[in-house]
This record gives sequence, C-alpha cells and structure tokens, in this order.
Amino acid sequence: MKLLSIPSCMLAAGLLAGCAGDYTFNSNLSGKAVNEYFKAGDVALIEKNVAPPRPFNPLAMVDGESCQIFADEPPASAVDARTKMRLAAADAGGNGVMLNNCVEYKDPEGGCLSRVICIGRAIVMEDE
Repeated sequence: MKLLSIPSCMLAAGLLAGCAGDYTFNSNLSGKAVNEYFKAGDVALIEKNVAPPRPFNPLAMVDGESCQIFADEPPASAVDARTKMRLAAADAGGNGVMLNNCVEYKDPEGGCLSRVICIGRAIVMEDE
C-alpha cells in the first residue's frame, strides 16, 4: 500500500506545482467598463404610486428607451427601458428613481420597429 501512495503523492505534488506558475490574464474588459455595466444595479427602482423607503431629494427627470431596430432582434421591452432609466439616474448622481410611466409605441417612428420609453425622477435617498 505504501508503494501506491508515494507515486500518488508525487503526482499530486507535480500537478499542484504546475498550477503555481506565473500566469497572466488578458481581457478586453476594463474595470471602468464593468463598473459602467453594473452601476444601474446601484439605483433602486421605485414603482409608480409607491413612496420611497427613506427621505429623499429630487435630482432630475430621466428617461430610458428600448428600441428594436431590426426584425431579427428581440422586441423593445419595458425591462430594458427601465434599466436604461436607472442608468440615467446613476449618471445624474442618484441612488433611486421614481417611475412615472412607461409607454409602448405600437406604430413607432425614428427607425424602431417597436419602442418603449420609461420616464421617471432621479432621486438621492438618505442613507439608512
């Protein structure tokens, strides 16, 4: 039994040593791009006719648009429009956005086959 365990240990040590090399990782993603992608997640979406959970100061009106340009793309959605509205609120310095309304255009213009626009107010809520 001892003879089997020695080669096994040597094999395991060799495999672990191979993983300890000085490897580099290159990516086309920068820290700034990752932060930009996730910053909408830092903005709370407050549905229409719902009071914010904490005292707040209003900042600005913001909007977000979802536009289907080509027939083989997914249709415009309120989810995408709300996410873009939250991104606009983050760009305005807000940590929340009070949804006013989302409108789906049945016969859109401006190069979109389908279009949804959401409008809201960017706010800064006090810390908890």
